[in-house]
Amino acid sequence: MIHNIEPNVFDNNYRPDMPDANSFIIFIKDTAVLLKETEDGIIFPRLNETDLPHSSYTYLFTIDNHKFFLAPAADSTGDFSYCSVMELRNKKPKHMAFAAATAYQLHNWYASNRYCGRCGTKMASDKKERMLRCENCGNMVYPKISPAVIVGVTDGDRLLLTKYAGRVYKNYALIAGFSEIGEPIEDTVRREVLEEAGLRIKNIRFYKSQPWPFSDTLLMGFYCDLDGCDAIVMDETELAVAKWIRREDIDICPDDISLTNEMIIHFKVNKE
Repeated sequence: MIHNIEPNVFDNNYRPDMPDANSFIIFIKDTAVLLKETEDGIIFPRLNETDLPHSSYTYLFTIDNHKFFLAPAADSTGDFSYCSVMELRNKKPKHMAFAAATAYQLHNWYASNRYCGRCGTKMASDKKERMLRCENCGNMVYPKISPAVIVGVTDGDRLLLTKYAGRVYKNYALIAGFSEIGEPIEDTVRREVLEEAGLRIKNIRFYKSQPWPFSDTLLMGFYCDLDGCDAIVMDETELAVAKWIRREDIDICPDDISLTNEMIIHFKVNKE
């Protein structure tokens, strides 16, 4: 999946350091990241390739002891040009694509919380943790993470596969949705399956989780079994397709990015 970048090591402990000569600077403009395509994959500008004062950079994280910093949007320069964030799913090396996607998530959080939502005062970065603090009223804001579920609904050798309505992504997916306030995650699984496909389920079992930076989401993957009638009543505002497909008829589209794809492959190969 997108965050599995081994043997590279991601460290998101907050250290408000200053950049050094080897630090990578990530410029984000709207929904695009400034990068350069090389024979070895994508690369970002280093400090000595920029001319902003050090105070303009915001510490993000390290990967293999290389520091990454966020910077205000800049014009394309030299061999560097802006690439859509969604294209990062297909970029290599994987740890650099993950770095850019995670930087984009943090960029959105900083951009959305420049002023206090309680009193309107400009927010300031905390010195000890990844948090924005209002120096007027004391309001504290932490990075936004939205819990959501990915659900593999099974009926013996059949898996419920779906396609989203009105989305650019056209491949098969699984039932998915965000958790609501006050709702246990298991109830989210039951509710989303019932709302989107009109099916009741049982035997909910956790599979794996995944941070998904493109939507500020922490995805939690579950398998469950059909409970009763298998007639699908599809929510056409959410889905364009929802149907049962037998294990042997599932077409595998290998990628090492999404939890959804991994769960579909796992069902086909491992007889979940």
